[in-house]
Amino acid sequence: MATKRDYYEVLGIDRNASSEDIKKAYRRLAVKYHPDKNPGDTGAEEKFKELGEAYEVLIDDNKRAAYDRFGHAAFGAGAGVGRGAGGFHDPFDIFREVFGMGAEGGGGIFDQIFGSGTAARDRSGRQRGSDLRYDLQITLEEAAFGTEKEIEILKHETCTHCGGSGAEAGSRATTCPTCQGRGQVITSRGFFQVSQTCPRCRGTGQVIERPCRECGGDGRLEKRSRIKLKIPAGIDDGARLRSSRNGEAGIRGGPPGDLYVVIHVREHEIFTREDDDLYCDIPISFATAALGGEVKVPTLQGHALLKIPPGTQSGTQFRLRGHGVQNMETRNRGDLRVRVIVEVPTRLNSEQRRKLEEFASLCGDDNSPMHKTFFDKAKDFFR
Repeated sequence: MATKRDYYEVLGIDRNASSEDIKKAYRRLAVKYHPDKNPGDTGAEEKFKELGEAYEVLIDDNKRAAYDRFGHAAFGAGAGVGRGAGGFHDPFDIFREVFGMGAEGGGGIFDQIFGSGTAARDRSGRQRGSDLRYDLQITLEEAAFGTEKEIEILKHETCTHCGGSGAEAGSRATTCPTCQGRGQVITSRGFFQVSQTCPRCRGTGQVIERPCRECGGDGRLEKRSRIKLKIPAGIDDGARLRSSRNGEAGIRGGPPGDLYVVIHVREHEIFTREDDDLYCDIPISFATAALGGEVKVPTLQGHALLKIPPGTQSGTQFRLRGHGVQNMETRNRGDLRVRVIVEVPTRLNSEQRRKLEEFASLCGDDNSPMHKTFFDKAKDFFR
């Protein structure tokens, strides 16, 4: 015969623990080892049963005093404690009692933990509508300056025939005969009791005598809806906008859910974005890089002139202040970072080649400081 563990050890508390400490310990461990959280785990089932037994003894002052004096022998045959020879309450009853699940079987912390869904309903059958998600693609220009969009979605709207009540005129709601108004049906499987949402009333505890002929008692119908959205300037890729009360209509007149719009910014042909700054590459001629000059640079607002100093190297980056994207919070505008790429001619006629060769012979190493520095380092490396 297996030896029972010490009840204080089972709950992980010391022998001077208060009633509040006992409750806290039980709450934490009961949720951890509840069979609904550990399907098929017989070890968790046994621990859950053991927790209920320990809690029932230690939370009761008289039982606890007897246990402290006699140990597990206090609940042996003829001891007069518990429900008979070593008997204890159903651990599921203890769990429901501790977690605030009343005899009607609805609401409380139990529902929040295990998601029965009854907490979102009331006895009239009203239930908040579901939230919806919509993925919207916009251009970089629209993201930078803001825009307005109209989207079309298929969703449940309040039934106009019954006004969302789900009932025909003159009809009323009565107690569900299947669950007797509890909203849950409970079936016993040996040691376990399984609680499920009533299939007839869908957890409301009530049924309608004559359901609405248009919506079948749901209080809503599926329709296509057009919704206008204001996209703020500076919004970034992946941002989420909330359109209040534009989700699914509630069941039987319940409040509607919300619509969440996820923004996706299309890739731009010229610019890339990092935070509030924009980046782009522009080609310049060898002559402009060597002699200097001005080049036109595209921006989201049009064009800007960029001064290229003589001797500019390929890959040099310049900054145009205030030509980036507006920050949504500060309203300050980022910068445009322009990287110049020196373009090498791919085809030369005979005259161009002759002039270039002449230019190369005139330059020598004095006009190629990067070239000279690199090969000086290379000589040291291979020496």
